[in-house]
Amino acid sequence: MKRIVIFASGSGTNAENLIKFFHNRENASVIQVLTNNPHAKVLDRAKKLKVSALSFNKTAISETEDVLNLLKSAKPDLIVLAGYLWKFPDNILEAFPNKVINVHPALLPNYGGKGMYGMHVHHAIVENKEKETGITIHYVNEHYDEGAIIFQAKCNVTETDTADDVAAKIHQLEMEHFPKVVNDILSK
Repeated sequence: MKRIVIFASGSGTNAENLIKFFHNRENASVIQVLTNNPHAKVLDRAKKLKVSALSFNKTAISETEDVLNLLKSAKPDLIVLAGYLWKFPDNILEAFPNKVINVHPALLPNYGGKGMYGMHVHHAIVENKEKETGITIHYVNEHYDEGAIIFQAKCNVTETDTADDVAAKIHQLEMEHFPKVVNDILSK
């Protein structure tokens, strides 16, 4: 049985979708959710779905090896960033090479980098009058949104779409594709 640990910072809809997708599956399960936000709704979602969920602070992940040691004891086969907003630390990336992935709400390499997340991305897409956008699932490396691309899915952006409309389209793509791609990665 493959083991998945999810990092999230907010509401946790992607985390919940992944937990439900892998619930009662024989090949993998989500064993833990970790968040840098002690008030994140993802904690409630994980609790309701009976998955261990913990919050940590900047010191625990960046200045000590507390989070790294927690991960080492959990022995995940894959670490999934699902709306996690802090830069992922090098010591964890080194300990889990090619085992950390992220979902980004745009078609990388466009609209990536520091500060480009969530509604910031969707507003930029609309302001620049893009005709399409999408999601990118990629490996995480030491630079924001520059790891090798695993999968992309696209959607159209119309002239009348607002940032909220784009956000809804992206959310739909994430719900549809993210669990399947995670499953494909774990099946290799």
